[in-house]
Parts: sequence; C-alpha cells; structure tokens
Amino acid sequence: MTQDDYRKIIENYVDAYNHFDVDRMLADIDEEARFENISEGEVTLTTEGKAALREQAREAAEVFSEREQVISNFQFHKQEVEVDVDFSATLAIDFSEELKAGDRIAMTGKSVFTFRDDKIIELKDIS
Repeated sequence: MTQDDYRKIIENYVDAYNHFDVDRMLADIDEEARFENISEGEVTLTTEGKAALREQAREAAEVFSEREQVISNFQFHKQEVEVDVDFSATLAIDFSEELKAGDRIAMTGKSVFTFRDDKIIELKDIS
C-alpha cells in the first residue's frame, strides 16, 4: 500500500468517527484488530477483535453530543502511521463530578494505526 492509501483509510476512519458512523469507522478494521486507549502513560482501555471494538465505539458515541478529531500531521513508518490529532467534544452525559453534560472538552494527542495487508490491525489512541 502507498502512503496515499494509508492516508485515505485513516481520513475515512476519522471522518466516520466525527459523524458517529461506527460501521464506516470499522470498514477497514481487521477482524483480529487490537485497540488501546492510553492516557497519561497508562492503558485505560483495551479491546481485542473487531466485534469488541464495535461495541466500545457504540458505547463511546453515547458519551458525546458532538465530537471532532482534526488530523494535524501524518508520519509514515512502513506499515505504521502516526497521526497528531486535535480533539474537541461536548459531553452528552455527566462524566464525573467535574465534567457534566454540556461541558466542552478539548485535548491534543496522537493515534497510531498499524496495518496488515490493507486493513488496520492495531490502533492506539494516546493522550
């Protein structure tokens, strides 16, 4: 696959994420894909397999009334692509004592997409 192929798959994933379209998000995910969310150096969530990622993505969609990831940079490394991401969202539910429904959150981070053949085999979201 070329860098353009990787870029198109990742841009489709992010656009689908921004539009809460879980089926389109997972269109290029391998059946055996692994997902990790890493926050402040700690793994906070891991899923194994496309079905588990689908369930997690559906649950996560309910947390936000709107959300947006904007890619600010791509770094290509053989079958791995690291993207810098600016994230903003509005909470749909009370998340904690400090974060309530209607609150707006924003952060920067990165996502690392690892490919096998023409599918995403691993995705790490790091903030």
